[in-house]
Amino acid sequence: MLLVVVPVIILTFVFAWKYRASNTAAEYKPKWSHSGKIEAVVWIIPIIIVTGLSVLSWQSTHKLDPYRPLESAVAPVNVEVVSLNWKWLFIYPDLGIASVNELAFPKDTPVNFRITSDAAMNSFFIPQLGGQIYAMAGMETKLHLTAAEAGTYHGISANYSGGGFSGMKFNAIATETPEQFNAWVAHVKATGKPLDAQTYIGLTAPSENNPAAYYTLAEPRLFPAVLHKYMAGRQSMAASDEEIKVAELSRVLCKTPTLAPVKE
Repeated sequence: MLLVVVPVIILTFVFAWKYRASNTAAEYKPKWSHSGKIEAVVWIIPIIIVTGLSVLSWQSTHKLDPYRPLESAVAPVNVEVVSLNWKWLFIYPDLGIASVNELAFPKDTPVNFRITSDAAMNSFFIPQLGGQIYAMAGMETKLHLTAAEAGTYHGISANYSGGGFSGMKFNAIATETPEQFNAWVAHVKATGKPLDAQTYIGLTAPSENNPAAYYTLAEPRLFPAVLHKYMAGRQSMAASDEEIKVAELSRVLCKTPTLAPVKE
């Protein structure tokens, strides 16, 4: 902005001084209408400014793309996120564990999220770590975050999804060291219940203000099965054995959970 404003202010005083009434040496051109030099300055400078801003905006915008993996020498932690009514399920496919409403990872370590929903559309959001990303049934979104400092960050649902929406919160724990994260993983494995298809169906039942819960992953195809659940478990004629197994599991997950009777 100053590249334009400062020269204009300076030239305003220069022209006023040069073409003052008492300066008889100034050239008088009452029929003047065009100057190639002025046209060049008027167009070239804005073009340079707009081009520079465009390049800067393009690069910065793509660096902030939530689908763009974070550059790091540290191996990332992969987490599969499922939005339920009204709780969050976090699956660690590489570690064979899962948790409800509690997420952990070491600080300075990229976390790669794959996100979907097994309920109404929702929004996964840890305000102190990055932007929100939508969770939608039958679709997968991605998010990449990292924590520069150890601590407990509060995650929320940023999209209204019904009566239990206000209590749909979780803790994202960034441990100081990888050893502390490994201790958390060991605790989950030692205390967690097996998470198979039937246990997952139970989790899909609406519930509010859920405390943290831990599971061992008994069904490694759970996330893709949830993702394809809304495709009625169909598979193509050329599907692989793995895709067929995912489709079969998707059909199982389509069962309606048994709900407790409502007390009058």
